[in-house]
Amino acid sequence: MVKLAVAVDDADVYLSFAAELADAVRPIVLSYFRTPLDVISKPDASPVTIADRTVELHLRERIEARYPDHGIIGEEIGVKRGNAFTWVIDPIDGTKSFITGFPLFGTLISLTYEGQPFCGLIDAPATGERWMAKPGLTLFGGRLVRTSACKAIADARFYTTSPDMFANQDAEMFERLSRSAKLRRFGGDCYIYGLLASGHCDIVLETGLQPYDYMALVPIVQGAGGCITDWKGSPLSIHSEGRVLAAATPKLHAEALALINR
Repeated sequence: MVKLAVAVDDADVYLSFAAELADAVRPIVLSYFRTPLDVISKPDASPVTIADRTVELHLRERIEARYPDHGIIGEEIGVKRGNAFTWVIDPIDGTKSFITGFPLFGTLISLTYEGQPFCGLIDAPATGERWMAKPGLTLFGGRLVRTSACKAIADARFYTTSPDMFANQDAEMFERLSRSAKLRRFGGDCYIYGLLASGHCDIVLETGLQPYDYMALVPIVQGAGGCITDWKGSPLSIHSEGRVLAAATPKLHAEALALINR
């Protein structure tokens, strides 16, 4: 875990503001959910809707009004440069789930300090659930949560959003790791990292993610006692390549890394 030169009291203030942001946009997200929407394919073939753009614009306006000197990175509107603090936001993480009526999508809001994750929030508008984290602490519904005590892949419950994420050698590695687990399940986007933080699953493996997909997840997993890194075991930052491994315990994480890099 990277140590940050930011006071605990500051973390409380920023996390409270992140909760205000999530409260403000949740009704907007739900107003579009399970309604007819025009879906546009972006250059990378991923889908986007008016809901994504509307929610991100609302988040950015509120952040700029409260913290005009802070930077912002968003999935749909891009980068606004600022000081050492940068908000990284994903208005609807899991747009494919959103447009098909599947309720386990989320709004991701995180704050980074000098490129490192600091505070994070996963809001699941359709279920009314929320994970929030600052250094050393993760809350779900206002209560402390902890990852499971699982230490062996043979005992682990494995999750990924989709096997389609993995191709060629990555697909072989995915099969090797996931088939070694006790149970494997698919689907859920950011929601599955919340499940890991709450102790309901033990390993999450994904690839092809962008900073707005994973930055909020780092404090969530770490604050609950878990480990989350890239596939080489390096800390995740704004500059990471988007290969993510999260595990409930350091021992489980180390075993998974060994299988990945075998």
